[in-house]
Amino acid sequence: MTPFEIQIVVSEDHIDELQHVNNVVYLQWVQDIANKHWNLLKEGYDTSDYVWVVLKHEISYHGQAILGDTITIRTWVGETAGIKSVRHVEFYKGEKMVVKAKTDWCLVDSKTLRPKRITGEILRVLELN
Repeated sequence: MTPFEIQIVVSEDHIDELQHVNNVVYLQWVQDIANKHWNLLKEGYDTSDYVWVVLKHEISYHGQAILGDTITIRTWVGETAGIKSVRHVEFYKGEKMVVKAKTDWCLVDSKTLRPKRITGEILRVLELN
């Protein structure tokens, strides 16, 4: 799968007292790009019976971004089976990766809020089948 990509210019709202992007901001960006990518992928499909919830985030920091930097954020879906799907997100400043994240998502029935097995249809939506 080709990674989905967006760019963000670091603003004052993203900066903490150390004058770099705050770790909580990266987590928000992980959530934001996951939602944007899912919304793009599900166009033309009826996914109203499903929602995704986070089971676990893992974030590694390899550098920092500061005010005015342009950050490229890339995401793609990894291993998907049972009720879980792994999403990868990488943040780049130029060619240098500054942050890497991996999130385990659980597919949930939108009415019962109980975990739901990932079907062939969902794999097609995720472009994994």
